[in-house]
Amino acid sequence: MPQAGYTELVRVAAMSDRPGPWTVSPVLLGVDDGDWLPVTSGESGAAVFRSADATRYAKCVPAADAAGLKAERDRVAWLNDQGVPGPQVLDWHSGEAGACLVTRAVSGIPADQVSTDDLRGAWERIADAVRRLHEVPVSQCPFRRGLDAMVAVARDVVARGAVNPEFLPVEQQNTPAAELLDRITLQVPRRREQEAADTVVCHGDLCLPNIILDPRTLDVSGFIDLGRLGLADRYADLALLLANARETWTDEERGRAADMAFAEKYGIDLDHDRLRFYLHLDPLTWG
Repeated sequence: MPQAGYTELVRVAAMSDRPGPWTVSPVLLGVDDGDWLPVTSGESGAAVFRSADATRYAKCVPAADAAGLKAERDRVAWLNDQGVPGPQVLDWHSGEAGACLVTRAVSGIPADQVSTDDLRGAWERIADAVRRLHEVPVSQCPFRRGLDAMVAVARDVVARGAVNPEFLPVEQQNTPAAELLDRITLQVPRRREQEAADTVVCHGDLCLPNIILDPRTLDVSGFIDLGRLGLADRYADLALLLANARETWTDEERGRAADMAFAEKYGIDLDHDRLRFYLHLDPLTWG
């Protein structure tokens, strides 16, 4: 006999534009009987829903992935306590069917959805918000996502043949993942020393979709998707953000100018070799 929530599960599965296993939903997991609209399915099998009044988001995972979502819940709650703008934990459910994290929506629009001119207008404010995140005292952060841990994740992803070529820089997409990992591994001792001297609280997936802007003022309303937040080299964040923003700028000259403006506002002389290292490591850690 179908369990409670079966009808909702079928409805959500039918609405999904992604093939694969049935997804879990807030109703199935006992959050409430409200009207939840599917937004997207995550790469890890997570399903994200928005409440009909757009004030809440629910992220749901199968039971096998509940520990990872719990870790994200803890990070969201911790960062909120540090005064850094972001979502707030409203509810949590976990059981045999899976787990669901409900958070208060961060008001605004993702930074990848604004115009090029608006992103340029918000750019120095983004730099300032990132700097403030990185200034949270490391002694207060209980979470780590340092270099050794991420290289271990990369080894696992590569060993399983799970690297997504589309995540790689264009010039690396035809290179075997094992060879890319070998190149990374050769640099680890030097990068480990740099990390030890320059550890900060990192977002962990600092790209434009995870930065929410107030569309009226272009101020940063908050950071979202905090599952990878933890102590790491600041360049793990900077590499992703600057590379992701390059997809928005209309030409190379504007891209270089934006990098310089960010660096000046943030207060750093960019180490481009170090940026390149983390930009090449990150795609190997998803899969």
